[in-house]
Amino acid sequence: MVLKHNMLAMAIASVCFGMCGAAYAATAPAAGPQQSTQDQAPTTSAEQSKKDEKDKHKTQMQAVEVNGFISSIENSTALKRNASTIVEAVSAEQVGKLPGVSIADTLGRLPGLAVQTLNGRPQVLTIHGLGPDFSTALVNGGQQVSTSNNRDVQFDQYPSSWFDNVVVHLSPSANLIGQGLSGTVDMHTIRPLEKSGPEAAVNAKYIWNSMSELAPGKGVSNKGYNLNGVWVNQFADHTVGVTLGVDLENNPTQIQHQGPWGYPSDSNGDAVIGGSKNFGITDSMKRNGALATVQWQPNEHYTGTIDLTYDNFKEVQQAKGMEFPLWWSSAQLQPGGVVIPDPHVSGGGFVQSGTYANVTPVIRNDYNSTSAGVTNFNWENKFTINENWTINANANYSRATRRDVNLESYSGTGYNKTGATDTVGFNELGNGMLFLNPSLDYTNGVVLTDPQGWGAGSDVVQAGFINAPRTVDSLANVRIAVERSFASGPFSSMEFGVSNSRRNKSYHIDQSFLTLGGGTISGGSAVTTAAIQGGSSCDPLSWMGVGSQLCYNPFALIGNGSLANVPTFGSNTGTPPDWKTHENVFTPYVQFNIDTQLGGVSLRGNFGIQAQRTSQRASGERVAPDSATTGNNIVLIPVTGSTSYTRYLPSANLIFGFTDNDDLRVSAARTLARPRMDQMNAGLGVTGDNSHLQSTDPNQAYFSAKGGNPKLRPTMADNFNVSYEHYFSGGNSYQCNSADQKNSDLCRSGGGGYFSVSGYFIGLHDYINPNASFLYDFSPFLPFKLSAQQLPLLGTPYGIVTGPTNDGRGYVKGLQGTLNLPFNLIAQPLDGFGVILTGNRTKSSLVYPGNPTPITVPGLSKWVANATLYYQHNGFEARISDNYRSNFLGEVSGISATRVEQTLRGGSSYDAQVSYTFDSGSLKGLTLIAQGSNLSNKIFTTFQNNDPRQVQTWERYGRTYSLGASYKFQ
Repeated sequence: MVLKHNMLAMAIASVCFGMCGAAYAATAPAAGPQQSTQDQAPTTSAEQSKKDEKDKHKTQMQAVEVNGFISSIENSTALKRNASTIVEAVSAEQVGKLPGVSIADTLGRLPGLAVQTLNGRPQVLTIHGLGPDFSTALVNGGQQVSTSNNRDVQFDQYPSSWFDNVVVHLSPSANLIGQGLSGTVDMHTIRPLEKSGPEAAVNAKYIWNSMSELAPGKGVSNKGYNLNGVWVNQFADHTVGVTLGVDLENNPTQIQHQGPWGYPSDSNGDAVIGGSKNFGITDSMKRNGALATVQWQPNEHYTGTIDLTYDNFKEVQQAKGMEFPLWWSSAQLQPGGVVIPDPHVSGGGFVQSGTYANVTPVIRNDYNSTSAGVTNFNWENKFTINENWTINANANYSRATRRDVNLESYSGTGYNKTGATDTVGFNELGNGMLFLNPSLDYTNGVVLTDPQGWGAGSDVVQAGFINAPRTVDSLANVRIAVERSFASGPFSSMEFGVSNSRRNKSYHIDQSFLTLGGGTISGGSAVTTAAIQGGSSCDPLSWMGVGSQLCYNPFALIGNGSLANVPTFGSNTGTPPDWKTHENVFTPYVQFNIDTQLGGVSLRGNFGIQAQRTSQRASGERVAPDSATTGNNIVLIPVTGSTSYTRYLPSANLIFGFTDNDDLRVSAARTLARPRMDQMNAGLGVTGDNSHLQSTDPNQAYFSAKGGNPKLRPTMADNFNVSYEHYFSGGNSYQCNSADQKNSDLCRSGGGGYFSVSGYFIGLHDYINPNASFLYDFSPFLPFKLSAQQLPLLGTPYGIVTGPTNDGRGYVKGLQGTLNLPFNLIAQPLDGFGVILTGNRTKSSLVYPGNPTPITVPGLSKWVANATLYYQHNGFEARISDNYRSNFLGEVSGISATRVEQTLRGGSSYDAQVSYTFDSGSLKGLTLIAQGSNLSNKIFTTFQNNDPRQVQTWERYGRTYSLGASYKFQ
């Protein structure tokens, strides 16, 4: 057993280094050979003959150091073709400039990937139809933490100027530490010693939004900027290298937002709007980032690299608008509305337009902010013992902190529906927007109050609410790997190693009512209305038919005492929300790298196995029996849980080279995705039912609860991929000049583009069912609320917890195709033109016990397609891109800063860019750039009941434009 574990340990350490090494080699120019201080052992003629035969059939493209979109395409193709697994890749156009407006935007255009937009910006990725919970991210091979309250990496936390290339591993290998179930995104910064000489570039652009400011206020604007610079140099006879980078950004977004409450059935059985929360939002995200890399290679036996990145960003939203309670309130739907047949409701229709009387709106002046910081430290050490043995010893540390403030402020015509009421007409438009026509003037007669009496159940006059969650996430990893190279035989090398990581994450939320003085209703000290000091007229909802309203700064009212905080707990959530998790993952691995011949077919790749021994612990809280839930007398009791497990992850990647231009890649692997951290929350919302006090049936017992499950195991998958790739030859869209490296395939023989078709099947088991139930022993909670007389009558201390369990199963399968075609392959006069087309068709099925009807895997779009048409000639570049995905189940923000799943409507988004680079004269190295994104002004919509008219979220962001300049120092 020990030997087996050692073999497992040997297997998994190698692949991450092998993949990273392949990626680095693909992007770096070939270094000159160094003189060895040791005599080389003579090579036999047989060995040399075998080596020559291997080299004859091995096609390794080299990267080229040129500027422009086409060079980015060709270098990305080199990364893909040279990889020993199935990957997709993107390479920088020049130092500090990835193609696309952000990392997420760029990755979302790769085959098999799709992007979800949040707050108007591409943020999280779907890989092969599986959402962000199923993939992981690395920086230079180091595992990354997340600024979210789970594991999903939000890619807008990284400045795109930092990265030289990004490789997405669609099939894992045993040495890929930190691999995801569906894929692994590995972002690589510049390695200074892999550059042939000094490089430096500065990029600057001015950004604006097509919509004017919807909600002016402190910290926001509809204009912004991005300024970044990267400097690379080498010293001491190319033995010391340094990379320094800085990134300063201010990205503006305007958001027209509607959040319908739902669609109840009226007296005729027709679905009708039940209410809606509406905002005009002005959003600004400011970022300051810094990058530093130092490499030292004093001789051929040692290379050391230290990477340090720091990123601090703050996003501010001013949100002004009104909430209209309609059916679910004292408002009355008037007869005479327009009803259209509804095929989604048997026997019912959909009220497209009508009128509500006796409406009491809630005027909202809200403020949201997010402050986050991400720090990464990576230390790599490579020891070359001799030509056969190398040792890699690495350590990395990643830490993210985040603090949010989500402030709501309410005002209206009077307390608890006692003020003036309104008559509001409504019309459901074809694009999903709710158009309203109120009749009152909401700039006069408005007071601070609780217009709907929402706080009465908590004995307060609720004139607002504050959610202030905090997240801290840290991960430390150490790894040692050994590689033994072979001069002959079917294996080019064997890798083995071990990795150990520790991750700690905590989530805490402070919640407070905003009241008018802090008094209670029952005590007779509650103030029901107060005048607003310093307000002015604004019109954030004119786009949906609503007139002007009174706008004010809620922080000024908190500062002058008009609004007072009253602490509360667990608002709108059944489980205490605070939690902590700890994970320790010990990973030994072994991997064999293949490079041989099968007759006239070359064969390369790898196979190996990774073993992951995981110990996890989670803690949460429960409310003490009879404790208050509002004010300063809340009593919480800690709850903990833990588990350990071992999972074996074999993998194999085989690449058959039938010709110099045709590869068939086949892979099979077992992968895993660890449970969401909020689902591991040990906290419980416990209740006791006296009517079941003496029951001995746990399903009908006194105790029951809602909460998380600290004993969750990972979702497992059997992942199969096959890909056929044909690389075109004879074409070359880039015009090489004397400054280009002539050893590059791009300049020498032309990258020529490629065509690929692939299929994948991911069999899922132990899939986490978020709404299941499991047996729980409540003995530690006794006596709970039971008296001394009741306690002996308790039938059983066991009960049922409603929470997540590992009882789901299913699959994801799909086909995808890619065409990267320079048009000069068709006709030489079309030289400079080209097109990149990708298409992906995915199906899924997910089944939970007790419900045989399959559902769709969250995050999956059945169709994803991307198209880019480009032209590059004599310094001029132009390209336009279309990004399409069909409907999918995604995550959006819910109540009390939670995340909820909703069906997101698909569609297309168009981007375009035009640029000109000066290749000679005094302006040589200068590039002028004009760019536009979301040119189709795509509407972000979620809906329910499989009916796109029953909208849950409706947002429009406007078009974003930028003008910029980039200068590469010669």
